[in-house]
Amino acid sequence: MTDKTSHTLKTPLLDRVKSPKDVRGFNINELKALSEDVRAETIHNVSFTGGHLGSSLGVVELTVALHHVFNTPEDRIIWDVGHQSYPHKILTKRRDRMKTLRKGGGLSGFTNRAESEYDPFGTGHSSTSISAGLGMAVARDLEGKNNNVVAVIGDGAMSAGMVFEAMNHAGSQHSRMIIILNDNDMSIAQPVGAMSAYLSRLISSKSFRSARDFAKQLTTKLPKALEEAARRAEEYARGMVTGGTMFEEMGIYYVGPIDGHNLDHLLPVLKNIRDDQGHGPVLLHVVTEKGHGYAPAEQASDKYHGVGRFDVVTGEREKAPVTAPSYTQVFSDEMMRLGAADEKICAITPAMPDGSGLTEFRAAYPDRFFDVGIAEQHAVTFAAGLATEGLRPICAIYSSFLQRGYDQLIHDVALQNLPVRFALDRAGLVGADGATHHGVYDLAFLGCVPGLITMAPADEVDFKNMMETVAGYDDGPTAIRYPRGSGLGLDMSGAPEILEIGKGRVISEGTAVAILSIGTRLEAAKDAAQLLAARGLSATVADARFLKPLDADLLKQLALNHEVLITIEDGGQGGFGAHVLQHLSAQGLLDRGLKIRTLAIPDRYFEHDTQDQQIIDAGLTAHDIAASAMTALGLDTASLTKPAARA
Repeated sequence: MTDKTSHTLKTPLLDRVKSPKDVRGFNINELKALSEDVRAETIHNVSFTGGHLGSSLGVVELTVALHHVFNTPEDRIIWDVGHQSYPHKILTKRRDRMKTLRKGGGLSGFTNRAESEYDPFGTGHSSTSISAGLGMAVARDLEGKNNNVVAVIGDGAMSAGMVFEAMNHAGSQHSRMIIILNDNDMSIAQPVGAMSAYLSRLISSKSFRSARDFAKQLTTKLPKALEEAARRAEEYARGMVTGGTMFEEMGIYYVGPIDGHNLDHLLPVLKNIRDDQGHGPVLLHVVTEKGHGYAPAEQASDKYHGVGRFDVVTGEREKAPVTAPSYTQVFSDEMMRLGAADEKICAITPAMPDGSGLTEFRAAYPDRFFDVGIAEQHAVTFAAGLATEGLRPICAIYSSFLQRGYDQLIHDVALQNLPVRFALDRAGLVGADGATHHGVYDLAFLGCVPGLITMAPADEVDFKNMMETVAGYDDGPTAIRYPRGSGLGLDMSGAPEILEIGKGRVISEGTAVAILSIGTRLEAAKDAAQLLAARGLSATVADARFLKPLDADLLKQLALNHEVLITIEDGGQGGFGAHVLQHLSAQGLLDRGLKIRTLAIPDRYFEHDTQDQQIIDAGLTAHDIAASAMTALGLDTASLTKPAARA
């Protein structure tokens, strides 16, 4: 890879921008030049930090236009999801901090109210912007103000039911707000579902079908470039002919589509919408391209949606040394194995086939793979429907995203005792994505649901065994929660084992202290036992494996035979430790003076950083476990060396 520092970035127009107020004084030619500077600055910074590049490059001109036309921060701009907000951050007094993006103490990868007055609403999950924007617009009206409210939402996010709820309310509320539909024809993975297809289907109505079919047949005879140009031309014509029928029927005035990269088109339309003081919401449909203006991103299948560090000149991405497969890769491998062995196995994901590790399964078993779009509630209930008919659905969903489908998990799955299998990726602390994406609440919100078997693997072999266990379990719902990141590099060649439901395991036996872990904190528990042994304290290390049902025999053994019991988990308060305490209390196992400490993620939000640093900040290291045990015994912990903090 070439040396990044050898390339001097020249951004003369951007250098003149200290705040969005400066952008409002630029003429059209200066705005075009500024857009190129912002694009270059975005590419340059993300090449160092990694992050969401493709989506940010797709909205450079739109971002420049919005800050030119609207009086931010008095006028509110809400970026749905927020992963496309890097150009926005550059223009809103954060340019000098962009190389801290997604790093500890640095800028968030999403919009964040605490970070800037130009971020009126914090985002990270999709499809919230219209609801929030409508709330702001109604509040403005009630307070007699006259500022503008703009919600920028992508076509993929439009597949969520929350968007329809918000648009339905907005159309009847009649508060003035602007919705910008950023149609880039790609929402991480290929858009699916009725909403994403809507913009491509309306022209297939009867009155246009014959002409369209003829044109379609004709364009297939053309060179590829002309065929693509004709397809785009059809999209533009389709929008002009239909006039956004569905939006109009909901009471939302539709304008577009227009080229989202063409400032000559964008500026007059935005000004007209801004200056129209009529009542009611307006939707502007802009067509953009992810990765626009950077050839490596344009040509990549993922459009550089989420990248690590890369070389600006060549686009070559840095590859971290691989010492062990990621848990996502293990899940992918197991899905392929299980899918081949059992034709009843189905996979469901809410718009995250690549992130969840289902790309290979989709290619191998397309009839048993279902990407339902950004619709977590539907994903869960759809899986429940499959289960009623004897299929074996595996719902692969990020832990933090399942929060959106919690009612469906209870009402549609658990209450009916349906054998839906939940594979919850990104459990625990996730690193650079920060507080919006940490999967730290799942042990608490899953553990209180009757009949839901919930487990967490300590390593990749354990995960493989758990996948085998749930695949054939048809007596009720199950959930496996597993972390972002890699396993331990263990030998995966052995045949999988079916685990006994609700049974943990003792890793090593001691006498004074018992350390009971669930999930991937087991290695820290082992290291803590060594720290204690070096100080003359014998420690038992056990792996619970199951949050529910708890291993009552194991808990009894640990409680009766040790002076101190430490529980350790990478989940928030109210999870595993709370369940252990409640069980011990109910069984009278606390009555004999057992000293117990429950180590969990503290009751606060953890911002973006490395996962290792977040674990240190949360107090979940081997040092913390050993110190907790020694403190419970009344011993001095000064001899324990604290883990190294961030440099």
